[in-house]
Amino acid sequence: MSDLLTREEYDAIAKEISCPSNSWINGKYTGARSGKTYENFNPATGEKLCDIAACETEDVDYAVKKSRQAFASGSWSRRHPSERKEVMIKWVKLLKRNRYELAVLESLDSGKPVCDCASIDLEETMHCLAWYAEAADKIYDKIAPTQDDAMGLIVREPVGVAACVLPWNFPMLMLAWKAGPALAAGNSVIVKPAGQTSMTALRLAELAIEAGIPAGVFHVITGGGAVVGKALGEHPDIDTLSFTGSTEVGRLFLKYSADSNLKKVTLELGGKNPAVVLSDAEHLDAVAEHVVNACFWNMGQNCTSNSRLIVHKDVKDELLEKVLIKVREWRTGDPLEPSNRLGSMVSKAHFDMVMGYIKKGKAEGATLVHGGEALNVGSGCFIPPTIFDNVTREMTIAVDEIFGPVLAVMTAGSNEEALQLANETCYGLQASIFSSNVRNALRGAKELQAGTVTVNCYGEGDISTPFGGMKHSGFGGRDNGLEAFDQYLETKTIWVDLSEYEVDAELG
Repeated sequence: MSDLLTREEYDAIAKEISCPSNSWINGKYTGARSGKTYENFNPATGEKLCDIAACETEDVDYAVKKSRQAFASGSWSRRHPSERKEVMIKWVKLLKRNRYELAVLESLDSGKPVCDCASIDLEETMHCLAWYAEAADKIYDKIAPTQDDAMGLIVREPVGVAACVLPWNFPMLMLAWKAGPALAAGNSVIVKPAGQTSMTALRLAELAIEAGIPAGVFHVITGGGAVVGKALGEHPDIDTLSFTGSTEVGRLFLKYSADSNLKKVTLELGGKNPAVVLSDAEHLDAVAEHVVNACFWNMGQNCTSNSRLIVHKDVKDELLEKVLIKVREWRTGDPLEPSNRLGSMVSKAHFDMVMGYIKKGKAEGATLVHGGEALNVGSGCFIPPTIFDNVTREMTIAVDEIFGPVLAVMTAGSNEEALQLANETCYGLQASIFSSNVRNALRGAKELQAGTVTVNCYGEGDISTPFGGMKHSGFGGRDNGLEAFDQYLETKTIWVDLSEYEVDAELG
């Protein structure tokens, strides 16, 4: 946080900033071949930022062709892993050198608070890319146990052309999560950013070329998901596709793969994540702080948001009182004001959807205890932290992923009921459990059906721990950790016969 600028300094950067608007294909900015564009707006102000290239299938075909050529040339795929590492480390250094521009660009594009863009998103983006760069020359192959007359080599090779389809809630960080291991492994990479938040991905691609990643190895294609995303999913010359986004769209990518070349597909999807507070939970001030952060960070636009607080009746009233005190610290307003912790919804359409869920919460009988009304700030797409009490399991706000700053508080009569309620969802991405008893906490963590479970805290682990979901929250693999390389590598067995033998004279 010490590296944050003042509001006046951020305003000055925003006024001078150049907004990338064309796709980055084969090492340069390239407009859509059709000439089509779409308007890109700052969701916090409603002000137009630029026109973004609206690419189509022919643009995807060209990028895939150049990706395949680059991969076959070996300019990146056959470069020594330590050399790829050096280039990626230089890339990270360029991100750091341009950190103020990138933080403002991300804030303008998404409505996110600039303090988060600078001190969380960009910092973690650089750390992620550096981590995978350092791992590039430390991934070893294996030799199988065999008899003396044979050798079994188990090697992993870059899969070829990797497509990475990103969500709009963490534009830079999700690019790093996917492109980091894909590039470190030696693949050619095509990134499709979300239509609402394309600008930082384009700028990162420009800096990647400046760092030394060869033209043709790293592309960013802008445009609508129904066109560009589908074209990537159906393309017969893409070898693997990694997607983060909604469960609904994730299902489509499985269909695209089945209908084309059976490319590998990895999906990180939605969540309706619980924070479970058991009867023996202590230090409720700290619990309340975690609960508020878990639900409202990034305006609740987070697939791991703990949007359900499931709390034992014995501690419910005291905890809710502390939550209501903590939430007062979360100021909502202009994203370029560093003291604001919440900014704008990403778009008017998303704002309307979240407000629709708040309306349903009221109509279905939940008790509104905080927020619940839009704020008259900027574009009007600002929603304050909203908390409903007395939420029951059948209410819409207890079932659907809202993807906004809305917390549903549910009361459990026992610890067993709390865990049961937590698992009553089709999702299984993340869960948090709070208890002062180690045995209860670990037993609960084992019982919770989620890809990541945090104990007495909220989080997603870190770059060293694999991230992904169960049930409708994930499919096919994991982001983060060394496990992320599995998406972008093929395993090959090379069997060598070491026995002495005579060549048939007729064949010789």
